[in-house]
Amino acid sequence: MLTILGFAMIATFLVLIMAKKMSPIAALVLIPALFCVFVGKGAHLGDYVIDGVSSLAPTAAMLMFAIVYFGVMIDVGLFDPIVRAILKFCKADPMRVVVGTALLAAIVSLDGDGSTTFMITVSAMYPLYKRLKMSLVVMTGVAAMANGVMNTLPWGGPTARAATALKVDATDIFVPMIPALAVGLLAVIALSYVLGLRERRRVGTLTLDEALVREPEPESETVLVGAGAGAGAKAGAGRGGSGGADRSEGAGGPGGSAGQDEASDDDFKGLDPNRPTLRPKLYWFNVLLTVALLTAMIMEVLPIPVLFLLGAALALTVNFPHIPDQKARIAAHADNVLNVSGMVFAAAVFTGVLTGTGMVDHMANWLVDTIPDGMGPHMGLVTGLLSLPLTYFMSNDGFYFGVLPVLAEAGHAHGVSTLEIARASIVGQPLHMSSPLVPAVYVLVGMAKVEFGDHTRFVVKWAVLTSLVILAAGILFGII
Repeated sequence: MLTILGFAMIATFLVLIMAKKMSPIAALVLIPALFCVFVGKGAHLGDYVIDGVSSLAPTAAMLMFAIVYFGVMIDVGLFDPIVRAILKFCKADPMRVVVGTALLAAIVSLDGDGSTTFMITVSAMYPLYKRLKMSLVVMTGVAAMANGVMNTLPWGGPTARAATALKVDATDIFVPMIPALAVGLLAVIALSYVLGLRERRRVGTLTLDEALVREPEPESETVLVGAGAGAGAKAGAGRGGSGGADRSEGAGGPGGSAGQDEASDDDFKGLDPNRPTLRPKLYWFNVLLTVALLTAMIMEVLPIPVLFLLGAALALTVNFPHIPDQKARIAAHADNVLNVSGMVFAAAVFTGVLTGTGMVDHMANWLVDTIPDGMGPHMGLVTGLLSLPLTYFMSNDGFYFGVLPVLAEAGHAHGVSTLEIARASIVGQPLHMSSPLVPAVYVLVGMAKVEFGDHTRFVVKWAVLTSLVILAAGILFGII
């Protein structure tokens, strides 16, 4: 019964947010609360929620101060040269912009933190997509997939968890997987090229000067969930047609007024050389501060929430020494902070109930028990396939510490090495990075002003394809 209710709860959540019948925050809170009562453990709901909130509180704190930090860096102009350099390289060509998004996300992902990757990528690329009238879900989807492939780095999380859970060396897992992961990254770039070509056909190609002076259309901007889906998507481009879905409130709703258009135009200030928040004399200080922060994060000098808390305080103090200016900068980014931190704490209710009621354990055991005996010698393939849904519907901790040891034991009984199982377990990360249980994805969609349901509908099929490409390459190369 717990297995059925677990799958039903997840399915209900996904259907409601993708159909836009409920907001993600409301669905993350109300759906698990309702199913907790169905399970007969409503009296323990408070304990489950507190446990979930306690486990995610450091993540929420990290995201809050990271948003403030990178928001200040955007305000003072740290990323302005990057935006201009990318725009010049892309030549205002949508195809190059999408490919550039994948490359930028992959490069920035070397720091091993998804939230940081998405903040920097969206900060740099959002103005281009906005000005060129490109589909924002293409940006979020490509960035999430590129980060998912790179998330398999030994310091990224999944590989380290697999190594710890199975008591093997992380290097022995990752290094042999490099060829397969490289194929996966090439697949993301190739997909970006295809999506970029379709965006080019939809919006056309501009020169740099045209892109810099192009004014927003008076119509409300749309997020084309079916972007690149052929004529249907093209027909709905920028006109509120059937090929698109309205963006979230505050991002240009239906029937936008002149005031809304002006607010929309403000989002392109990454290229405004005259905004009052610029601090050109402190540019290299901000560069060194950011490099030092990311280096300390990779080296684990201090917990990440503490690093971003210190970084945000230092960035505000040095760049805006007057208290009213500091308050203004904090207020300017309050919406993003509230939306993301609220989403994380709401997700804590979902994970708390899923774990506390035992639904996640029953779901995992059911999936393992359904594996036919004849598939025993192919447990590498089975593990790779199971990693897609399990890392999407579960946290990485739940999968790697709860399910993977069971799969490894089953594989060992059929002569499949533990390392092979460990390598197969990381192939689902391109899909995992868009899971509703991953806090970083809310940073991505929040900063890009994209509905989570729109992002999910667009990215899932492509992320599954990317994961399967990595799995196929691993099998072909004899790694899995």
